[in-house]
Amino acid sequence: MRIKDIQKEVHQLAVAQLFWQQPINIAEKLCLIHSEVSEALEAARSSGMGNIGEELADTVIRILDLAEHLNINLETEIRIKHGFNKTRPIRHGKLF
Repeated sequence: MRIKDIQKEVHQLAVAQLFWQQPINIAEKLCLIHSEVSEALEAARSSGMGNIGEELADTVIRILDLAEHLNINLETEIRIKHGFNKTRPIRHGKLF
């Protein structure tokens, strides 16, 4: 399955679960993504890394959901950005 297909499926479930009721607040959606990253940080700080995989998955799911709502083909964006990153110097030219 391609990223775009997963993105569409994730968003359809979120809509069906009523996570996209009006009014839609994109800033709040971004904050929820951030909260999942923070939960992953807390998992990493715990002994044995806790449930970091689950928290990272939650982060990606929220990103896919938002991208689909905004009609952003995240798969294409990732390919373009990854291609650009391949041309950058090691550590983006920073020593530290």
